[in-house]
Amino acid sequence: MSNMICASFTLSKVGARRLTIQAASALRATEPVFRDEEYADIDWNNLGFGLTRTDYMYVAKCTENKEFQQGELSDYGNVELSPAAGVLNYGQGLFEGTKAFRGDDGRVFLFRPDQNGIRMQIGAERMCMRSPSVQQFVDAVKQTSLANRRWIPPPGKGSLYIRPLLIGSGPILGLSPAPEYTFLVYASPVGNYFKNGMAPLNLYVDNEFHRATRGGAGGVKSITNYAPVLKAVLRAKEQGFSDVVYLDSVHKKYIEEASSCNIFLVKGNVISTPATIGTILEGITRRSIIDIASDLGYQVEERCIAIDELMEADEVFTTGTAVSVASVGSITYKGQRVEYKIGDEMVSQILHKTLVGIQVGRIEDKHNWVVEID
Repeated sequence: MSNMICASFTLSKVGARRLTIQAASALRATEPVFRDEEYADIDWNNLGFGLTRTDYMYVAKCTENKEFQQGELSDYGNVELSPAAGVLNYGQGLFEGTKAFRGDDGRVFLFRPDQNGIRMQIGAERMCMRSPSVQQFVDAVKQTSLANRRWIPPPGKGSLYIRPLLIGSGPILGLSPAPEYTFLVYASPVGNYFKNGMAPLNLYVDNEFHRATRGGAGGVKSITNYAPVLKAVLRAKEQGFSDVVYLDSVHKKYIEEASSCNIFLVKGNVISTPATIGTILEGITRRSIIDIASDLGYQVEERCIAIDELMEADEVFTTGTAVSVASVGSITYKGQRVEYKIGDEMVSQILHKTLVGIQVGRIEDKHNWVVEID
């Protein structure tokens, strides 16, 4: 293993600067590109959930049995990997998603980035990977956000989606953990996740494909969880649906989650969501909504929920960093379509307004979830 050549990163622009974290801080103080009142030249009124090339990304590495080195900011660019990299051959990789929000007064906020760092550590342990400390994770997210400050949308126009990645970048031929790991963070300004904006979702329950199985990696944010659902998602979208709801792989009767978000149902004053028992990702937004709903006086239950119960709910909504809180207008299962209550006074909208209010500094943050960065 000692004679293996570690993967390296190259930047797509010739002569690109490599900035240390400290140098980037100094740059922010002197170059107008990072000033609050300046924005990138894009159409902020028509942001979708797509990739926009921003200015900088963060990169840190660690070799086997060592801690991650101090990371640095680089110009955003392509990466170079050995064809034998663990992530390419065996899917040894994790990702996270968090956001930076601009408040009405121009201040910039992160929402619970420490929880993403903790979740990455849990996932890394499951995937036999080295991981950055929670503090390094949070610092990397802060630095990436500030370095790309001009890409943070104006208030009410969207957010800066931040994607931390942890990959087995070292080359390995036999099935074994990679000898080197790379932690990188990049960002892109985004609007609504679904193409129809805030319109209620039209979901399809798939009883053929399963997102995860007991004993698998469904409870962590492994990159290997997502490609297998593409077939189900594409098939559903071809039929006009927004996304897919998956059932458990054992009994094929209990709901789990959608392709990219957790799911909740409302019946009376009770809000219910599937329990995270290893096959469901414990979303940061999911946990936040549970706490917010409890604060507002709702009874919240985490338990097994049969598909029949979902079809009889008063209201259904989904949660996730990318989707925030999205109302569900209808669900189709085995040819039966059920429509749900929607409107500004519904539970999902109350929860959504409260969550967003906290994220952008309009509502008091009683839980100390919000991190202001400058």
